[in-house]
Amino acid sequence: MSTDLHAPLESGEISSPRSGVFNAKRAGAQALRVGEGLLLLAFVRVVVAPAFGSAALPAAVRAWLVVFLAVVIQALPFLVLGAVVSVAISKLATPRVVERLVPRSGVRAVPAAALASMLLPGCECASVPVSSSMMRHGVPRAAALTFLLAAPAVNPVVLVATAVAFPGHPQMVLARFAAAMLSAVTMGWLWLRTGTRWLPQPTILTSSHSHDAGLLATLRHDFLPACGYLIIGAALAATVNVALPHSIFSRLSGFVVVLALALLAVLIAVCSEADAFVAASLTPHPLAQLAFMVVGPMVDLKLITTQVGSFGSRFAAFFAPTTFVVGLGAALLVGSVLL
Repeated sequence: MSTDLHAPLESGEISSPRSGVFNAKRAGAQALRVGEGLLLLAFVRVVVAPAFGSAALPAAVRAWLVVFLAVVIQALPFLVLGAVVSVAISKLATPRVVERLVPRSGVRAVPAAALASMLLPGCECASVPVSSSMMRHGVPRAAALTFLLAAPAVNPVVLVATAVAFPGHPQMVLARFAAAMLSAVTMGWLWLRTGTRWLPQPTILTSSHSHDAGLLATLRHDFLPACGYLIIGAALAATVNVALPHSIFSRLSGFVVVLALALLAVLIAVCSEADAFVAASLTPHPLAQLAFMVVGPMVDLKLITTQVGSFGSRFAAFFAPTTFVVGLGAALLVGSVLL
């Protein structure tokens, strides 16, 4: 196995040199309570209040609720998919199977994980519980994080959606695939050199531990914390969507519009299966469109909050901005060649 593995910790906890012990279950439960409150508020104001003839809501509030519910409803099925795949991994990934399938060298495991990510249809919400489960079953963290970044951007559903959004421009599909793979592999290799101190090794489960954990326990571990943080991220994304007029991007040009679209992708948190259509509608600038589609599936508000729930705030504080810079650079490099 890769030297990327270190001494295990107690299940459900990730230690940090600065913050002591991060308890993912406790933090996830708190996030879930906040998320449940937000969902209840949205349901009452959008469904119940109009049904009983309540006074009309302000336009901004109604727009916020619509965007918030759209983000949550769009992402939840893929979060469930990720949890189900995580359960499958917990049942099938014995140490012997992992050792046979995953290259021993972390350097080779990273591109292997990037290619394997093409097999998981879904958006970025599905990739977090899957990558977390991969780590617990002995996959090198660099490879698991490469999978986390690549899966939402290079799976067949996303590539087909991109082709539909940009008819007659197959180079945009190729550019998206190449830039996303370059970003994910670069981040994986970078993690091998510098990332260890940002994410101490989680518990490595043996086959007996995986069997004893049970279906419901695995679902609870992977789904509930991520669900709570997803809802918080959706609320933040809805706020940005309502507060920021998208028309300003039509007046920008050059590198400014590329950077602006990359930042917008982080803030509005569009699902990777729909972001190509949004990119095509925002600006005619090809590099900016590509930056939006490369950065968004790797770094957005709902993904960052979900990563906090699964891996801790210390990890997210390093991983998110680094991924943003690498993704933006890859989009500029690939786009200047292919577009």
